[in-house]
Amino acid sequence: MMRKESMHHQVEIIYSQTDQCPMTDSSFNFFQFVHIVSGSGSHEVNGNRITYQAGSFLLITPNDYHAFYVETLTEFLIIRFNKGYIKEYQWKSIDHIECLLHNASHVSGCIIENANDKLLVNSIVGSILHNIKYNDLYNNDLNQHLINALIVIAARNIAKFKPANIKEHANKKIVDIINYIQSNIYSPGQLKAPVICGKFGVSTNYLSVYFKEACGETITHFIANYRLRLIEYRLNFSDCRINELVEEFGFADESHMNKFFKRHKGMSMSTYRGAKDALVISA
Repeated sequence: MMRKESMHHQVEIIYSQTDQCPMTDSSFNFFQFVHIVSGSGSHEVNGNRITYQAGSFLLITPNDYHAFYVETLTEFLIIRFNKGYIKEYQWKSIDHIECLLHNASHVSGCIIENANDKLLVNSIVGSILHNIKYNDLYNNDLNQHLINALIVIAARNIAKFKPANIKEHANKKIVDIINYIQSNIYSPGQLKAPVICGKFGVSTNYLSVYFKEACGETITHFIANYRLRLIEYRLNFSDCRINELVEEFGFADESHMNKFFKRHKGMSMSTYRGAKDALVISA
């Protein structure tokens, strides 16, 4: 029988070491980070099953149906937080973080892809485990800041995406180029072909062919799609004025940005936002 669980507090931290299945056929009404400290096995979410190993950092969103299948002795660090917690906290620059976390429901396995962020997560998890072992003054406050850091790291990894047709074992240079593009998406000058070629030591002609062979789309198409996705997100989930978005995304002026948006979406940004607002009101 499917178990449904609720939380008694806005944030809960659970450490568990087991060779049994700690959670089977469960669903929850809150978010959960599950960090695999050690061990191996598999995790099933909504019918999709994928292996886990030490260092895997998983996000389970509300109403996901999931189960763990432990193969070797596994240490779990489980961090639970409800919708109220992320709505109450004043995030500095992430709009509608709850929606962003919900977007991870299509992601299987570890949600942290950036190598530097993996190091950060391991360090933060290590600090939380230390606080669990050595209870000290203000540990709850310290853990809250550490959990907030994990939420931000998770959010920025979810916000990024890889080309739909990227080869499963794409080499490191392609992954580095994609990470570079996503890190510099607000600085168009840094995304010009000569700049990228100089950064990664390849010729302009080779970069175009190399990227398309590995990713199934041109680098120009990927950059445009990623920029468009972020603009849509800001229009949907922020109150930013359009002239503020022009400055944020490095367009010359509002007309230039509108032409870019209309070319891809078939409507102006104000029309797009108005249609979204009308849909919300009618609902």
